[in-house]
Amino acid sequence: MRPFIRSSSLCRIRWALRNNQERSVSSFNSKSRRLLIGVSQNQALVNTTNTDHSSLCSRLSILRGLSAEAVEAADAATTRLTVSDVNRTGPLVEYERRISDGELMTGDICQISALRELQRLHDELVESVDTCRLDRYNTSDKFSRSRWFWSRLMPQSSYSPVNGLYLYGGVGTGKTMLMDLFFDQLPCTWKKQRIHFHDFMLSVHSRLQKHKGLSDPLEVVAQEIAHDAILLCLDEFMVTDVADALILNRLFGHLFSNGVILVATSNRNPDKLYEGGLQRDLFLPFISSLKERCVVHEIGSSVDYRKLTSAEQGFYFIGKDLSTLLKQKFQELIGDNVIARPQEVEVVMGRKLQVPLGANGCAYFPFEELCDRPLGAADYFGLFKKFHTLALEGIPVFGLHNRTAAYRFVTLVDVMYENRARLSCTAEASPQELLEKIVTISEAKSMAPRTSSRSRKNDVTELCVDNELGFAKDRTISRLTEMNSKEYLEQHAISQNL
Repeated sequence: MRPFIRSSSLCRIRWALRNNQERSVSSFNSKSRRLLIGVSQNQALVNTTNTDHSSLCSRLSILRGLSAEAVEAADAATTRLTVSDVNRTGPLVEYERRISDGELMTGDICQISALRELQRLHDELVESVDTCRLDRYNTSDKFSRSRWFWSRLMPQSSYSPVNGLYLYGGVGTGKTMLMDLFFDQLPCTWKKQRIHFHDFMLSVHSRLQKHKGLSDPLEVVAQEIAHDAILLCLDEFMVTDVADALILNRLFGHLFSNGVILVATSNRNPDKLYEGGLQRDLFLPFISSLKERCVVHEIGSSVDYRKLTSAEQGFYFIGKDLSTLLKQKFQELIGDNVIARPQEVEVVMGRKLQVPLGANGCAYFPFEELCDRPLGAADYFGLFKKFHTLALEGIPVFGLHNRTAAYRFVTLVDVMYENRARLSCTAEASPQELLEKIVTISEAKSMAPRTSSRSRKNDVTELCVDNELGFAKDRTISRLTEMNSKEYLEQHAISQNL
């Protein structure tokens, strides 16, 4: 019988083999490299089209009078270079493979530019794996972990020699896909984490509650995070909450000093983060720190890839008084003979969320119950840990009168998208029209006023001028469109084995 090998052990074996190859290549001294280069340039004596590398080594020994050790080094170098070309890894390599296999569209020049940055970071991390303490099974790292408790009493700064990466750009440019591509190409034995920014901050606040009463709980939280993940990948980095804004500078100051490397995606340029927010002057030092510890790269593209999917009818119903229709759809989703009942979901910090109707992983909510009550990302994450499908009744057109509900709806869509949840809903308008009245300050200034005073008055009262919502609007429209596509629903069905 074949012995059973744990997946983590397999990962360690594969990574050890790869490291062994890399160390073998790097062990060649500079003299051997110079000799190889010199010989390859001497076309009169060495023809590079020869296929027998042993013949090459023989010519080397004749030409330079190399020692046996140098000949062996040249032989190994010729072989190793061939192996490294074949086994080359990284996000850019994987991206090219997916295009050649037809899994992705023809390469977008803007995405390729971002992938070059990700590939560069990938290669730097591989070269600095020991220095950055990335491998959780490394012997020296085990020793450093044994001293973790004492480091909490006597903290020491240890900035990473490798800078992170901050990718930003418009909606649908593939930021999340590129991050996942980068993350998945890294060894599974590394101390790495990929998490949505909302979820990350919820975890931080939960940890702060746990360490409440300490002189500096943020320092302890940062050490705990660094202990689990030296490479921290945060998707959809955006700051809208004043509580988050006030702790980010000190939190990431501690994280960076503990050697954490940040890779983040965002819709916003770092200088535009938390723009117009309360007490933003206290947030500005974080922007400086972020730009110091991360390479900032913009992904520019006029294509929204999420909107290139094919539409699927039957999940997004437009109109009023469609409650009966949505409940019929909900019954189809849970099964004809299944009875839905009120349920309760436990969320972060012991809070509980009441679900009006739930069965077979599907939850039913009137819009008011989910977005007009004081709920937030923690409640939504808790909801979708238990339910994979949401039937949402009565999504309204958003404007100045229901700005708070709009914020919650945007967060709800983000959490659903992150969890690949399915949405069946009734709405007063299409995704584009739902958020049409929400604009940024610059958009409001560029709008031409109507001719009549009555029309101008209506414009002012109906328009919601809000920078954060205005920037989030396009992302929400794009995600709602994709969530109603055939491709998204197929992925959902596969992930849930429906």
